[in-house]
Amino acid sequence: MWDDGCPMLDVYTGHRSPNTRQYMKIAVIKYNSGNVQSVLYALERLGANAELTDDPEVIRAADKVIFPGQGEASTAMRYLKERKLDTLIKDLPQPFLGVCLGLQLLCEHSEENDTECLGVFPVKVKRFVPENSQEFKVPHVGWNELENLADIPLLKDLPAEPFVYYVHSFYAELSDLTIAQTHYIHDFSAMLHRDNYYAIQAHPEKSGLVGEKLLSNFLSI
Repeated sequence: MWDDGCPMLDVYTGHRSPNTRQYMKIAVIKYNSGNVQSVLYALERLGANAELTDDPEVIRAADKVIFPGQGEASTAMRYLKERKLDTLIKDLPQPFLGVCLGLQLLCEHSEENDTECLGVFPVKVKRFVPENSQEFKVPHVGWNELENLADIPLLKDLPAEPFVYYVHSFYAELSDLTIAQTHYIHDFSAMLHRDNYYAIQAHPEKSGLVGEKLLSNFLSI
């Protein structure tokens, strides 16, 4: 159920301003993945109301849709297909944000259990193979910088060296749809964008002020 919000906190000034988001409907897609509650808390801190749901009608009616999570690609795709959410997701017109596993599932194929994904982004997801096991560990866990940022509203007003928090063993290859990249072992797509679909591999809900600004920018699209 959509609830009334509270004044929105500007994550850079610390001031609260009248909340224009309290009437915005935000659907967070439920597909039995982990780490969803922290996304809901992050949205709440921004004065936004979100509903965790796998109901197609609720998702269609939302002003914004967020597709977060941690988990395993083939299990997640099976859940989506059983509820016909795979076809729904690909046809949504509103701003849509995939997070972590959500980014990978929006790609066309993942090496994780040889999984055919949603294909919103014609990009392949590969497994990290460490070149030096002493220097690079898999999964990739920790803070890394977003580099080569595109000039789009989602990425506006970020600090000069924006660091975000990662936890992942698979990555999306670089492509024409890459709007930010990160280097770990090699360069990979930190963020992707196509039409109304956006995605980030890192966890904005765990990335401090940079993550909050990214979420805030998405809510303003």
